[in-house]
Amino acid sequence: MIISQRVKKILSHYESDNPGTKTNLARILMHGKLGGTGKLVILPVDQGFEHGPARSFAANPAAYDPHYHFKLAIDAGLSAYAAPLGMIEAGADTFAGAIPTILKLNSSNSLATDKNQAVTGSVNDALRLGCAAIGFTIYPGSEFAFDLMEEIRELAEEAKSVGLAVVIWSYPRGPELDKAAETAFDICAYAAHIAALLGAHIIKVKPPTAVISLEAAKKSYANIDGSTLAKRVEHIVQSCFAGKRIVVFSGGESKGLEGLYDEVRGLRDGGANGSIIGRNTFQRPREEALEMLAKIIEIYQGKA
Repeated sequence: MIISQRVKKILSHYESDNPGTKTNLARILMHGKLGGTGKLVILPVDQGFEHGPARSFAANPAAYDPHYHFKLAIDAGLSAYAAPLGMIEAGADTFAGAIPTILKLNSSNSLATDKNQAVTGSVNDALRLGCAAIGFTIYPGSEFAFDLMEEIRELAEEAKSVGLAVVIWSYPRGPELDKAAETAFDICAYAAHIAALLGAHIIKVKPPTAVISLEAAKKSYANIDGSTLAKRVEHIVQSCFAGKRIVVFSGGESKGLEGLYDEVRGLRDGGANGSIIGRNTFQRPREEALEMLAKIIEIYQGKA
């Protein structure tokens, strides 16, 4: 694998990491149709835990099969595939070495009433399955936020010690945050910065809206341009150590294609490293999903 100059530059920002971790980051950054560009498109399939099987897969019944997602990510030329333990195990042998995988180590579910996550996998599982990275969700603002942060601190230390990369999903939510606050400009930046401070190599947040939620932050944001998605994304990236951490944005709930493409253009123009898109991908028929992903890749390549 020849490492591009762009990827070498990104790797240079991770000054404390060992060669194993940098190799696994390079595996992700050099894989697929965007390999070497510093841009990523990742397929995450943890929605069965989060929302239940029918809500996740009934729209496209082929997606009940874990092999479907491996094949989709590989055939689309994506950068990586992220999923919980059972999903990765179900295709680990058939697809060994075919695409970098990210083992999602914690999950919530819609049956619970609190904003917490259970640890459902281990660093040893990730090593056994040949994963390039572990993934973990934190909920800044939740009553359980500090417990989640302490859990990922320990898991990240272990993962880095054996050469794995660390991906943190940072999703603000909790009793003091209403729905608008969860994707507010200032809150998203705060959540992304927290993930960087926790040692994430790759940070996943939601696309920010123009809302400024925290009263204490409004003065600070008076002179920060948040008029467009691109400008808001630029600030999120800036909040992650002046762009020295990889930042990708979720696709969120299913939406129309043109709305999705416009959003991806805003992410690209703001300097995002890419997208991590689940339901908008696997809830569509396979051929439609492949066409959609090809278009998203073209947008990140600057061709659309």
